[in-house]
Amino acid sequence: MAIELDPNYVKAYYRRATCYLQTLKYKLAIADFKKILALEPQNQLVRTQLDSTQRILRKVEFEKAIEMEEEASPVDRCLDMIAQGACEVDRDYTGPKLPVVEGGKFGINIQFIRDMIQWFKDGKALPKRYVWEILLGAQSHFAREESLVTLNLEEGMTCDVIGDVHGQFYDLLHLYSLTGEPTDKHCLLMNGDLVDRGSWSVEVIVTAFAFKWLYPKTMYINRGNHETKEMNRTYGFEGEAKHKHGEQTYKLFAYLFTTMPLATMVCATKPPSGPVGKAILSPEGTKRYFVVHGGLFSKDGVTLDDIRKIHRIGKQPGQEGLMCELLWTDPQDMPGRGPSKRGVGIAFGPDVTRRWCELNKVTGIIRSHEVRQDGYAVEHDGLCTTVFSAPNYVDQAGNKGAFIRIDSDGTQHFTQFDAKPHPPMRPMAYASGGLASLLS
Repeated sequence: MAIELDPNYVKAYYRRATCYLQTLKYKLAIADFKKILALEPQNQLVRTQLDSTQRILRKVEFEKAIEMEEEASPVDRCLDMIAQGACEVDRDYTGPKLPVVEGGKFGINIQFIRDMIQWFKDGKALPKRYVWEILLGAQSHFAREESLVTLNLEEGMTCDVIGDVHGQFYDLLHLYSLTGEPTDKHCLLMNGDLVDRGSWSVEVIVTAFAFKWLYPKTMYINRGNHETKEMNRTYGFEGEAKHKHGEQTYKLFAYLFTTMPLATMVCATKPPSGPVGKAILSPEGTKRYFVVHGGLFSKDGVTLDDIRKIHRIGKQPGQEGLMCELLWTDPQDMPGRGPSKRGVGIAFGPDVTRRWCELNKVTGIIRSHEVRQDGYAVEHDGLCTTVFSAPNYVDQAGNKGAFIRIDSDGTQHFTQFDAKPHPPMRPMAYASGGLASLLS
C-alpha cells in the first residue's frame, strides 16, 4: 500500500525485498533491489545485496538443472562409493567406532551413541564414512514409514514430543537428560526443525538419526520447514554440512530429509482415567494427538487418509499444497483463515481447528514452528498446542524451552527448561555470506 501511495518510496521497496528474501522469492527481491537502484544509483548497500541475491539465484537454478540430469539418488551414489572403497575410515582415527556386525557391515549400539555424543561435546568430528552409515541406517527406516505415522502408546508407555531444536546441540543434550533415551516403554518424537540457525546442526541431526537407526520403533522424527533445500541454503545447514563433511554428505542429508514423515498420530490405548468433558475422542473412545511441525490447511475437509497418501520422498514442499501447509502454517486468534506473516502457507483460526479435529476424531493438534516465551502455549480452546524446544533461541530470544510427555491414557505433562552454555560460536556461523547478515 505504501508503494501504491508513493511509487518512489525507497524504504518500502527495501522492506518488501527483505521479505521476499526471507521467503526465498529471489526473483521478486531482485526486481525490488533494481527499482531501488533506479531511484538511488549510489546506494552501495543495495547494490551489494542485489549482487549477492543474483549469485544465490544463479546457484539455485544451476543446482536444479544438475538435479534434473542426475539419475542416481544420493543414497545409491554413497553406497557405490562405499562399495568401491572410496570412503574409508582414516587409520589414525581414535574416536568412537561403529561395531561390525554379521557380514562385515557396520551396526550401531547405545554405547557408540553415548561415546559419539561425548566426542561431539569435545568439539571433534566423526569420519565421513560413519556419518554416511548413520544416515543410511536412519533412511532405511524412514523409507518404510507412511507420510502420517501412527504411534500407539501401549499401557505403561510414554512419548515425549520435542519442538524446534535448530542446531542448539548443548541445549539438546540437556533436553535428552530430562527426557531420557528411547526405550521399549519410552518414545521420543522430534517435531521438525532440527537444523539451521544454530551452528551445531550436524551434531544435532546425526545424534537424532543415530537414535532412529538404533530404535526405529521408539524414536520418531517429523520433517520441518527447515528440513528443506532452500531453507538450508539460506540459514546455515548447507554450509555447515559441506564444511564438516563435504558436498556429497550434504546431498545425502538433503535427500534423507525428503524421506522423513510429515506428521505422527500419537494414540492412547487406555480410555481417559478422568472426566473428558467436551474432549474429542477417537472412534475407540481414546485420546489421540496429531503432531505436525506447522499446522492445518487452506481448505476444510482434509482427512488423515489424504495426508497418508502424500508422495513425499524426493519432494520439496514448494509454496502451496498439503505438504507445504503441514510444514509452514500457523494458528491465529481470529476465526477463519488469514494470510501468513511468513509469506508461505496460511494462518488458521480456532474454528478451523475445531472443525478439523471433529472431522478426524482428533483430541488435539501439537505443533511447533514458532517461539513461545514459556516454551509452550495451549491455544484454540485447548485444541492446538505449540511446543518449542530451543531455549534462548539464537542466543537472544530469552525464551524457555519445553517438551510434552503423553501417557498411555492421553494425559499431557509439560516440562520447561532453560538454556545451557555453549562454546563461543555465533548462530548462523555457516550461513550464506552477505545474505546471512541481512537476515540475522
